[in-house]
Amino acid sequence: MAKQQWAIDADHSELGFKIRHLMITNINGKFHNFTVEAETEEEDFMTAKVKATIDVDSISTGSVDRDNHLRSPDFFDVNKYRNITFEATKYENVDNDGSYELYGDLTIRDVTKNVKLAVEFGGVVKDPWGNTKAGFTINGKINRKDFGLSWNAATETGGVLVGDDVKIYCEVQLIKK
Repeated sequence: MAKQQWAIDADHSELGFKIRHLMITNINGKFHNFTVEAETEEEDFMTAKVKATIDVDSISTGSVDRDNHLRSPDFFDVNKYRNITFEATKYENVDNDGSYELYGDLTIRDVTKNVKLAVEFGGVVKDPWGNTKAGFTINGKINRKDFGLSWNAATETGGVLVGDDVKIYCEVQLIKK
């Protein structure tokens, strides 16, 4: 089988997250700068070797003050830990119709944990310019404290400012090299 190389189509991809704020609403954020490299046998993504690298400094939640706090040593500490990485380790077919579970090693602040993500494979198509693209919707959840992101503040009512669970949502288009 022929090996195929794939790269992120950043103009048509999004890496986002959601976390509870004051335990009553969610705050959404995105990382604007990231790369994804994949190698498959033919176009079989169940064989993919995938590595993603996210530039933490590209975080955006819509608030400059919050973004700067997230970049600080209280959270991501971008001066010391520039990137978040993910490397796929295993795939499990869920329904034989494009849904599967993706397991991989996620590294944040030099802490690596194996995580599980739900993937919906959208298919492989040629765009109007002759480029072959593959699409994916990816969702998951991690506990931020597992990665050393433990800063928090108590509220007057006994709650906390920031929830522990981070919901991950991604729309990814890869382009065949």
